[in-house]
Amino acid sequence: MTNLPSLDPSSLDDVREEYEFLESDDRYRLLIDLGQSLEDMPDALKTDATLVRGCSAAVWVYPTRTDDGRLHFLADSNAAITKGIIALVLLTVQDREPADILATDIEDGLGPFDLKNQLSSNRTQGIPNMIALIRETAERYS
Repeated sequence: MTNLPSLDPSSLDDVREEYEFLESDDRYRLLIDLGQSLEDMPDALKTDATLVRGCSAAVWVYPTRTDDGRLHFLADSNAAITKGIIALVLLTVQDREPADILATDIEDGLGPFDLKNQLSSNRTQGIPNMIALIRETAERYS
């Protein structure tokens, strides 16, 4: 079992370093393990309003705002690999101020994972929609 860092922006580099040394099957396992580290999302929040459109698997993202104005996202999917992709995306933005999220190049942060070549197009087609939803939320709160 992989020893995973907690979901915070500084750990994206840690995950990337480990990911780069793995073979493809082990990369899948790392993504699955990372997805399992996501904070539980209550079923009551998994509604049509929180569903990310354009994903082959069901993906739900629910933004909350902390007392100090940072955005915290609850997210889940019905597919293990997709949950791992969600976790990677959240590593770039979780618990950051809206302005910081808007200034973050999420795609660049995910670039070294080469997800489009590592995974099927079905698995990655919803990533732009997930990123757009996160940016729209940050825009609303900034």
